[in-house]
Amino acid sequence: MSRIPKKNMASKPPFATGAQVEHAKFGPGSVVSCTDQHIVIKFDEAGEKKFVLEIAREHVKKIDRQPPAEKKKARAKKKAAVEPTAAAE
Repeated sequence: MSRIPKKNMASKPPFATGAQVEHAKFGPGSVVSCTDQHIVIKFDEAGEKKFVLEIAREHVKKIDRQPPAEKKKARAKKKAAVEPTAAAE
């Protein structure tokens, strides 16, 4: 009998998008994306960072918490349009 080689199945990334994680240096955050090579995490305080997954696995662990509420970005206040006053005639 001949053996039929199995097709390489796409492996499931170790961290799902939206998973809550904690990094030893950057603290808690949410996974933005994760592939076989890289993971992108949006940290609560340190912002968004991209890591090589093989290295990051040593420093990132899953945690049980609710995702933080999205902060609304402060909008620049529109300057009130100042109409030039008509010259007194």
